[in-house]
Amino acid sequence: MVDLSSHLFLLSLSLHCCFIACLAANTKNITTDQSALLAFKSLITSDPYDVLANNWSTSSSVCNWVGVTCDERHGRVHSLILRNMRLRGTVSPNLGNLSFLVILDLKNNSFGGQLPTELCRLRRLKILHISYNEFEGGIPAALGDLSQLEYLYLGVNNFSGFISQSIGNLHQLKELEIGQNKMSGPIPQTILNMSSLEHINLAVNYFSGEIPSLNNMTSLRVVDFAFNNLNGRLPNDFFNQLPQLRNFSLNNNQFEGSIPQSIGNCTSLIYLDLSSNFLIGMLCFLSGHIYLK
Repeated sequence: MVDLSSHLFLLSLSLHCCFIACLAANTKNITTDQSALLAFKSLITSDPYDVLANNWSTSSSVCNWVGVTCDERHGRVHSLILRNMRLRGTVSPNLGNLSFLVILDLKNNSFGGQLPTELCRLRRLKILHISYNEFEGGIPAALGDLSQLEYLYLGVNNFSGFISQSIGNLHQLKELEIGQNKMSGPIPQTILNMSSLEHINLAVNYFSGEIPSLNNMTSLRVVDFAFNNLNGRLPNDFFNQLPQLRNFSLNNNQFEGSIPQSIGNCTSLIYLDLSSNFLIGMLCFLSGHIYLK
């Protein structure tokens, strides 16, 4: 018969082994994040302020590196914010290994090349901000897998090609910015699935065809489709269910027909620009800024 001391010894041994295993697992995770960031650093070809060169070193904890914030609960990299640092290079696919990343912000640098598809493995990501860079090629269709994404800023780059229908899978998305790129093709009908969307900017591209009805997107506040090749007619009920709409821009396209009188339902509207189209009609309301020429 095993005595009490034996039981206590076995329990203590089990707990000790568990602690060692958990510690090893956590160390491995930190090592994974460190390796991913060092791979990212290795592809930086210009760092004029020496931000990464002087700070991102294995002699200090990853969580103390400039631009890096760790989650206290998991001890993993939570955010990577390196905006306005004049960094130049390409983005390493290894960033896709930062599995606890919630914020990736590289705004206003000179990153180029294609956006790695591996970033679409970051299933906890809520903010992806890479505007004002030099990215090119297509926007990965797999971005639609980032189901937690709330803010997607891709504007002022050199992206080209179509927007994939998979973008409609981003049901939590609040703001979508793809303005000032080289995108073409139709605006996907699946944007109607993005019921949380408040702000959409696709201006200054080469989008063509008709625009989807926005009737069910009741959270929309800002819509900017200006300077594209969009055409067709706006249905009479186009503005029926846009109670939050404040800014609406369709200028410099090829729309024709009558201006829908349902725009009178948009009682929050303060900016409207329908200029440089082939629209006709009269507006008998509104007190904000209106451009119809």
